[in-house]
Amino acid sequence: MSVEKKKPVPSDIEIAQAAVIKPIVQVAEDYGICDECIDHFGKYKAKVRLEFLKQNAGLPKRAKYIDVTAITPTPLGEGKTTTTVGLTQGLGRIGKKAIAAIRQPSMGPTFGIKGGAAGGGYSQIVPMEDFNLHLTGDIHAVAAAHNLCATALDARMYHESRWSDEFFKKQGLTKLNIDKYQVLWRRVMDMNDRPLRDIVLGIGGIDNGPLRQSGFDIAVASEVMAILALSKDLRDLRERIGRIVIAIDKNGKAVTTEDLGVAGAMTILLKDAIKPNILQTLEEQLAFVHAGPFANIAHGNSSVIADLIAVKVGDYVVTESGFGADMGFEKFVDIKCRTSGIFPDAAVVVATVRALKMHGGGPKVTPGKALGREYTEENVELVKKGVANLVAHLNIVRKFGVPAVVAINAFPTDTQAEWDAIKDAAIKAGAVDAVVTKNWADGGDGAVELAKAVVKAAEMPSDVRPFYPLDLSIKEKIERIAREVYGADHVAYSAEADKAIDKFSELGYDRLPICMAKTQYSLSHDPLLKGAPKGFIFPVNDVRIAAGAGFVYPLSGEINTMPGLSSKPGYHGMDIDPDTGRITGLS
Repeated sequence: MSVEKKKPVPSDIEIAQAAVIKPIVQVAEDYGICDECIDHFGKYKAKVRLEFLKQNAGLPKRAKYIDVTAITPTPLGEGKTTTTVGLTQGLGRIGKKAIAAIRQPSMGPTFGIKGGAAGGGYSQIVPMEDFNLHLTGDIHAVAAAHNLCATALDARMYHESRWSDEFFKKQGLTKLNIDKYQVLWRRVMDMNDRPLRDIVLGIGGIDNGPLRQSGFDIAVASEVMAILALSKDLRDLRERIGRIVIAIDKNGKAVTTEDLGVAGAMTILLKDAIKPNILQTLEEQLAFVHAGPFANIAHGNSSVIADLIAVKVGDYVVTESGFGADMGFEKFVDIKCRTSGIFPDAAVVVATVRALKMHGGGPKVTPGKALGREYTEENVELVKKGVANLVAHLNIVRKFGVPAVVAINAFPTDTQAEWDAIKDAAIKAGAVDAVVTKNWADGGDGAVELAKAVVKAAEMPSDVRPFYPLDLSIKEKIERIAREVYGADHVAYSAEADKAIDKFSELGYDRLPICMAKTQYSLSHDPLLKGAPKGFIFPVNDVRIAAGAGFVYPLSGEINTMPGLSSKPGYHGMDIDPDTGRITGLS
């Protein structure tokens, strides 16, 4: 291990900064990735060149492929990334060459309320500061590509309003006749900034471009980020970028980035971002950290290209999907795995006593506020009431034909009786095993039993399959997910949603998979419905298209694509020592 373990466990950043980090070239070479196959970003992080995948295209899938998902979380999170890293370390402890593959976090939540996302305690990916901040600049590249398209779109509308068809013809162009009331492309930035959610462009006169309503999304909600995560190579990236639908013209036809003439330039800005980043765990296992699509409005999984490389060089590849099994795992199989052709051998469902007490009727959990005594004292009955949520998530995983193990992420206030109640419910619900994990405090040693259970599960016969065939209609796919995954009785569509479905079906997008956008805090659309709600009406407010990424995304409930900052954001207490450059306060 590259860091000495201490009790009590220090802060995440203190642990990460105390670690003796191995040069990334040595970690890569341990997995058969030579120095000539990586581009260095300093001593401890690098990108794997795409040539490595081409050179090893004939190698078969070697690794067992494990997805880490979770129950419906509290706003505090339940330690899914910590478990992902811990399982990777635990597999290393039992002699397996394991690799972690996770998303790069947005700096908006890092400076907002969530803090960092490199794991926690003695199960982290390092260097932690680089991981949580700019890393190698991929999110900036995504934002630049996205905003290049936005400015090109507004410039085209401006000039088309001023010049004749003949003028454009002389330049080798044809007017796109974009309907300014059906522009689908907003701007993005990688910070939480609520005043930019809804804005008006072109104020100040005709020379400032067309006057129209628009707004900003956070960069990781961009379709460009989803495309980066799903592309298998540079050619695939270029083709997907060219398929992005940015507007509807005045005749009702889709206008794409290819029509605008900007797709090639957007791809140029992503030519390095498509190369997956590599870092390492605190116990020196290889960690791919690449792409970071939003988990509620996009598919919430790390990159396909990282996994395509990882399964050729490791024994086990441990990835994670955003939020619970209803969100990340369903999209993992139905969108990511369909694209990559790699399907999971087993899944891990992360649960905590805290979250199950919330689902059992415990008081509201609010970031920044002390937990009620129900969460800090033993209350087995509350846990037993809440395990319905765990059972529901296990049932979702089982619907896909994937063996599941439950990881009970241990907290100091938990009791054995509470753990026993969770284990009993998990085994009765069909889990291969349910294991208490203590890797936050003990690193890989605290996840050895979980690793053994996962190895057992991954060796079991499985019948992994997507949840629905693509030849179903848009509504049929929506309704299958709503009823059989979320537990809804039926689906209610707004007039706007019906109109969008008809339009996208007419344009030929009805055979794409569904990427449902809903709250992560309930199996339903309503964050107040805890546990395992049944028989509710699932509303679809709107339906949008991400043709480049390759999915249709219905919106249910209140979905916000630009977060805001709290009254005391996470950046309070963060600082840097001007003499040493040492960062403090980053969690």
